[in-house]
Amino acid sequence: MTAAEFYAKFRAEAAKAVVGQDEAVRLCALALIAQGHVLIEGVPGVAKTLLAKTMARLLSLEYGRIQFTPDLMPADIVGTSIYDLQTRSFRIRQGPVFTNVLLADEINRAPAKVQAALLESMEERGVSLEGKQLPLPDPFIVLATQNPIEYEGTFPLPEAQQDRFLFKAFMGYPTPEQELEMLRRWDAGVELRDPAKAGVEPILGAAAIAESRDEARRVTVEEKIRRYIIELAVATRQAAELILGASPRAEVLLLLAAKAAAAFDGRDYVTPDDVKSLLRPTFRHRLLLRPEAEVAGQTSDSLLDAVIARVTPPR
Repeated sequence: MTAAEFYAKFRAEAAKAVVGQDEAVRLCALALIAQGHVLIEGVPGVAKTLLAKTMARLLSLEYGRIQFTPDLMPADIVGTSIYDLQTRSFRIRQGPVFTNVLLADEINRAPAKVQAALLESMEERGVSLEGKQLPLPDPFIVLATQNPIEYEGTFPLPEAQQDRFLFKAFMGYPTPEQELEMLRRWDAGVELRDPAKAGVEPILGAAAIAESRDEARRVTVEEKIRRYIIELAVATRQAAELILGASPRAEVLLLLAAKAAAAFDGRDYVTPDDVKSLLRPTFRHRLLLRPEAEVAGQTSDSLLDAVIARVTPPR
């Protein structure tokens, strides 16, 4: 199965449960192939949780969910060692992070110590318990959600944590036509809260993911494209409106995401358009705006649009 076929099946099957949200669906598929994670921001009720559940089902993967709350402890995520009275020895009880598709729901409702418990698992694909690093299942992807309108009782993600996410995706309201289709399905008795009842079938698996990853790795990137990525990142660091620009990790992740996007389009080479189309979701959560820029109404996306316009793409 080619990467283009993989994405076509992924998108078609996800659409059975998730109405609209095409960009978020594509970014999740790209992150899976590029072996990254996605931070999803959206108001309540726009199918953030449903997207994660749908993704796990159509890929035939194990799904886990953690509801982040202020009283959550790191051990509630990674696990802990407990004393077994029968064997009279300690054994490790693995936490919910040991899964394939992990939904970190409302990640900004937990304090920094708990958020940091995900750092090792997201970057190293493993968890250190009792002096040993236990590997996580492969594939492993974290989909973390946060609400953009509720700030009381929340703990903003630190820059180091945000930098671990490949993409930051926005899930806004569907169009009126998409909302009408959603109501039609509910009125017809389709249970959209449950992907299985919505008709989503486990049509893909770990083998298909591995094949698409291998194809993405074989995508070639010319030297001028690599220089273009660096020039875009440097332009964010030099922008007067920003305190913090894109990191070297952001450059690497943008390169990997662009290769996956090219594979999804059936190409074995990366174009400047691949890079430009993924610049905003890859860089937006890594930029730190100066207060005066925020007061002036500027956003990360508007500044990235200016960077795209300022940096000349290769021919």
